[in-house]
Amino acid sequence: MRPSYEELAKMIDHALLHPTMTDEQMEAGCQAAIKYGVASVCIKPYYVRRAAQLLQGSDVLVGTVIGFPHGSNLTEIKRQETQLACQDGAAEIDMVINVGKAISGDWQYVQQDIEAVCNEAHKHGAKVKVIIENDYLASGGGGLDGDALKSKLCQISEAAGADWVKTSTGFGFVKQSGGGYNYQGATEHDLKLMREAVSESVQVKASGGVRDLEGLLRVRELGASRCGTSATAQILDAYGRDESIGSGKLGGGGY
Repeated sequence: MRPSYEELAKMIDHALLHPTMTDEQMEAGCQAAIKYGVASVCIKPYYVRRAAQLLQGSDVLVGTVIGFPHGSNLTEIKRQETQLACQDGAAEIDMVINVGKAISGDWQYVQQDIEAVCNEAHKHGAKVKVIIENDYLASGGGGLDGDALKSKLCQISEAAGADWVKTSTGFGFVKQSGGGYNYQGATEHDLKLMREAVSESVQVKASGGVRDLEGLLRVRELGASRCGTSATAQILDAYGRDESIGSGKLGGGGY
C-alpha cells in the first residue's frame, strides 16, 4: 500500500549540516521543515537554540550532531556536547562512534562512549541515533570482516542504549583509486544488515544517498524509520505527481 504523505514526511530528518551553510540558510531550512511537516531538523550544534525558537509551536523536532563528523572527540566532550544541546532544546541526538576505536576492536571503549551520550540524552528526555559510518568499515577491523563489524557495532549500540542505529554522517569520504574522495552513504545491503542486527526496539536511520521519492520509499521497505536528507523539497514535492513511483534502488550522493 502506498504510504500517506504524512507517513513519508515524518520519516525525514531535514539535514542542515553542510559546513558552508549560513544562519540565513538554516533559518530558511527550519521554515521549510515546518512547511513540509517533517519529523525533525538535524542542525549544526551552535544553532540548536535558535532552531528551537523557530520551530516552537510546530511538531517538528530539533535534532543535532555530536562528535561530528569523525567521532574522535573525548567521551567527556561528547557528553558535554549532548548536555548543552539538550539544554538548548535538542530532542534528538545523532552521535558518531569513535571509528578508529571500532576498527581497533576496542569494544569496551566504543560501548562506554555511546553509553555516555545515551545516558546524558535520556536524562533530558532526548533520543539518540548512533552513526557507525559504514563507508569506513568496508575492510573490517577488530578481527571481523566488514559486515560482521557493522553488525557488531549495531549490537553494541543497542546494548549501550541507542534508540536508532544510523548508516552514515553524509561526510564519510573515502579515498578512491584515482585519488579523489567519495562515499556511498546508505546502501540497500547495509540497511538490511543493520535491521537484522538489532531488535525491534531499536530503529534504523538511513543517511546519505537518498535524494528522491523512489529512494525514500525503498528505504521504508528496507525497514528504516528515518532518513536524513537535504533533498526534502525534491522528495516531497514529487509525492502525488508520479503515481508510477515504486520500489527502486538507492541513489548516490550525500546530504
